[in-house]
Amino acid sequence: MAGHVPSGEQTPGPVESLREIGFWLERSRAETHRVKAYRRAADIVAELTGDERAAHRRARSWREIAGIGPKTAAVIEQAYDGAVPRYLAELRGTAQPIGVPGKPLRARLRGDLHTHSNWSDGGSPIEEMMRVAAALGHEYCALTDHSPRLTVANGLSADRLREQLDVVAELNERMAPFRILTGIEVDILGNGALDQSADLLAELDVVVASVHSHLRDDSATMTERMVYAVADPNVDVLGHCTGRLVEGRRGTRPESTFDAEVVFEACRAYGTAVEINSRPERRDPPARLLRLAVEMGCHFAIDTDAHAPGQLDWQGYGCERAVANGVAPERVINTWPLENLLAWARSHGA
Repeated sequence: MAGHVPSGEQTPGPVESLREIGFWLERSRAETHRVKAYRRAADIVAELTGDERAAHRRARSWREIAGIGPKTAAVIEQAYDGAVPRYLAELRGTAQPIGVPGKPLRARLRGDLHTHSNWSDGGSPIEEMMRVAAALGHEYCALTDHSPRLTVANGLSADRLREQLDVVAELNERMAPFRILTGIEVDILGNGALDQSADLLAELDVVVASVHSHLRDDSATMTERMVYAVADPNVDVLGHCTGRLVEGRRGTRPESTFDAEVVFEACRAYGTAVEINSRPERRDPPARLLRLAVEMGCHFAIDTDAHAPGQLDWQGYGCERAVANGVAPERVINTWPLENLLAWARSHGA
């Protein structure tokens, strides 16, 4: 929500100020190196002992610490002076609303079902991602790091995923009543199989299945791959179905070709939601396919596919597209209370 303070404080301390600056920069799609400078400085200050902080505060010697430059040092000093740092106040004041026409639908969303942490190709720890999700008003949020064969994204092996489940269980004890949903973005392989064992997938709360490889397969092959995947009883959401990129630093990429009527009918029949991916460079599915999925009676999940805390506020983009293309709020599974969502996920996996 534009104007929301992720730290939960009007006058945050230095670490919170630096992290909140990172949030607003990520939200506005600033250059990655700018974001990293503030997040790195936050981590550095957070790791200092109380005595070390006090010494640097007295001497105003923050710039002597490797990784802290003049801009980040100014933020730290202003925060310690008891004021909202000027740069943070500027970012708060200039933040633009996201997806205004979709605001009523955004208000009905209870969670996000597609997010990434630094366990795969995200930029922030699980706890930081989830605390921001909670600060944005979510009741639940699914952690869906990548599966093992997507090595470029540091995909999780079965052992690493099981280790992550233990971390999530511990965090859920501390963050209740907010709930981190266990999950994965599992790769749809060339034959439609899923890139993780069925037994392990069955243990997860939410499984998003996406095509990341061989995106130029012919229509018949791609259709078969996707139908096999959405028919799998462990799959809950079909992620960014066309794989397109319409802008951004990675360049553009055309849509994969497939028989959308066949794929969406499989989604409807097998109880797999079609993701409305909110990333500005994806905007997936395109409007014509989104309208088709509506006409065919599909369910939907409006997700951010966030790889950084500030991107968790991008759901408004997806909500705006959903409203423009006739998606009924009750068909969006992450408008549902947690118990209804989990019961739905179990029922189509039974």
